[in-house]
Amino acid sequence: MRSRFLSNILLTFIWVALTGSFELLNFVFGFVLSFLILRVITLGKGEVKYFTILPKVIAFVFFFLYELFKANLQVAYDVVTPKFYMKPGIIKVPLDAKTDLEITLLANLISLTPGTLSLDVSNDKKVLYVHGMYVSNKEKFIQGIKQGFERRLLEILR
Repeated sequence: MRSRFLSNILLTFIWVALTGSFELLNFVFGFVLSFLILRVITLGKGEVKYFTILPKVIAFVFFFLYELFKANLQVAYDVVTPKFYMKPGIIKVPLDAKTDLEITLLANLISLTPGTLSLDVSNDKKVLYVHGMYVSNKEKFIQGIKQGFERRLLEILR
C-alpha cells in the first residue's frame, strides 16, 4: 500500500512539473489523474487495498471537517447568546475499537471537536468516558460517536 501511495505522489509531481502550474487545483487534478492511472494499471491483479482506503480517508476528512464546523457553530452560538443551551454530561461510550491505535485516534478526534472531551478509557479498553457539553439525549450522543467517528475510523484502519 505504501508503494502505491508513493507512486501516486510521484506521478502527481511529474504531472505538476510537466504542466508547469504549481497551483493547488493542479496538484489535486494530478493526484486524481495518477490515482485513476494506477487503478487502471492494477485492474486485473485482484483487490488492492490502497484503492479502497484512499476514498474512505478522503471522505473521512470531509466528514471530520463537517463535524468540526458544526460543533464550532453550536459552541459559538451558545457563547454569543444570553441563554445557555448546554446540558453537560459524562457518558460511557462502549468501544468497538480494540487496539491502542484505534482507541487513541478515536479519543483524539473526539477531543478535537469543540464541545466534547475524551476523559478516560476503562482498564479493559471496552469503554471510553466522554464529557459532552450538549447531551440532551444520551443514546443519541453515543450513537453519534459510534456511527460517526468510530465506524468511519475502523473502516479505514481495519
